[in-house]
Amino acid sequence: MNLPPILARRRLLTASGTAALLGLAGCSTMPAPVNHDQRAVNTFQRLRDTITREEPVNGPISLYEAMARAIKYNLDARIEAMDEALKLKQLDLRRLDMLPDLVAQSGFAGRDNDAGARSRSLLSGKQSLEPSTSSERRSTNGEIRASWDVLDFGMAYVRSLQQSSEARIAAERRRKVMTRIVEDVRTAYWRAVSADRTFKRLSQVEGLALKALAQAEALESRRVASPLAVLAFQRDLLGVQAEVQKLQRELTLAKNQLAALMNLTPETSYQLVLPDRTDVVPELPGSANEMVLTALRFRPEMHEAGHRRQITELEDRASLLRSLPSVKAVLGLNHDSNQFLYNKDWLDFSARVSWSVMSVFRRPREKAVLLAELDVQDQRDLALTMAVMTQVHVARVRFVRLAQELTVVRQSNGVQARLTETSRGAFKARAISQQNLVREEMNAVLAEVRYDNAYADLQNAYANLYASMGLDNFDLKLDSSEPLSEMTDKLEEHWTDRALSLPPLPKAS
Repeated sequence: MNLPPILARRRLLTASGTAALLGLAGCSTMPAPVNHDQRAVNTFQRLRDTITREEPVNGPISLYEAMARAIKYNLDARIEAMDEALKLKQLDLRRLDMLPDLVAQSGFAGRDNDAGARSRSLLSGKQSLEPSTSSERRSTNGEIRASWDVLDFGMAYVRSLQQSSEARIAAERRRKVMTRIVEDVRTAYWRAVSADRTFKRLSQVEGLALKALAQAEALESRRVASPLAVLAFQRDLLGVQAEVQKLQRELTLAKNQLAALMNLTPETSYQLVLPDRTDVVPELPGSANEMVLTALRFRPEMHEAGHRRQITELEDRASLLRSLPSVKAVLGLNHDSNQFLYNKDWLDFSARVSWSVMSVFRRPREKAVLLAELDVQDQRDLALTMAVMTQVHVARVRFVRLAQELTVVRQSNGVQARLTETSRGAFKARAISQQNLVREEMNAVLAEVRYDNAYADLQNAYANLYASMGLDNFDLKLDSSEPLSEMTDKLEEHWTDRALSLPPLPKAS
């Protein structure tokens, strides 16, 4: 049926106007600018809220509580934990791809006239029937259709296996970060302990040094002593004072670093448990070969390399699946309200086989690429193995050397302590000057700080030794939702008992 010209023009104008409005709306779509000032305020407040929800510091912090706080609250650790959780959620999503597709839809159809048709005889060329219709002007329809592609199922299965390996890689990266955090906590803790022990004495000795310098300058100005001796004394005092200030700076920064690792604000005031100075040096947990084999078993980088190779091998399986024919089955349940239909509800089904012939020709080249990638990974594994072996040996040698250095520093500290006591007696007997006594007092404090630093370096080497073997918590199950006290007890038991030995070595097959 032909429309009147006026009605046709109206419909054309309406359609044109609608299209123009949609086009203008699309062109005017621009993202709103980011309010960086408000974002900075919001981020700062979120950090404050996060720290507020943490367990407060109620007393002096021990080494193992510092480790527990870092594991539970450190933001870098939280990022890795959330990334691992994300990979697990992506794995669950991948598994859904193996299910059949199920689509439900309904619709409405209408027109302003009847949908009719007429037919013509192929023999006589004449119209054989009167114009007729088999559909209503308005009708509703709906269907539920399930389809399942065997090839898609196979590909989804392979992709889910690859995603499972990605989740394991995320877990290994989390282990790596946690190992680094625990190692950093151990180093910062012992340096902070040294700061708490000696900071007050360093300040007192620095005050004595300033007083002695003033007296030396007065002697120099009055010319009552040898200028050469006075200048040499001033040089020694200034050198010691510079070393004191350097140590104060390093030790103060250590406490700030420890606070950051535990996710405490820089202005948070806290005290540390000050362990007694000990002569006990941790022993090596095993021979060099045993430690190297342990590292190759437990290092996160070695585990990640194994999972990467697994992903590449699975990609070869996916390439093989893509070269195979695909079989797709479809089952549908339909309904139509058209009154002219004899059956308004019906079930239909079909099956189809398709084959991308070009994928067959691509398969050999894809196979060659994957084999080349595996060769590259083999070389990377060898390079990584050599790097791990080197790190274990370096950590082992460093630990042994620092243990020897600690023995020398401890002996030097004892000699300096006796020398200081002798100098105090000599000063009371007026056998030496106050300047000499001040110098020995400063040397005594510096000797104590050097001893604490040497012990802190040894503890750092001890933690680095275990980190080089990947032994962060090889048999320790920690959950960040546990109370802080329980995590502290587990860590203390682990590091004082079970961490003194290596896990059982695998038997040769």
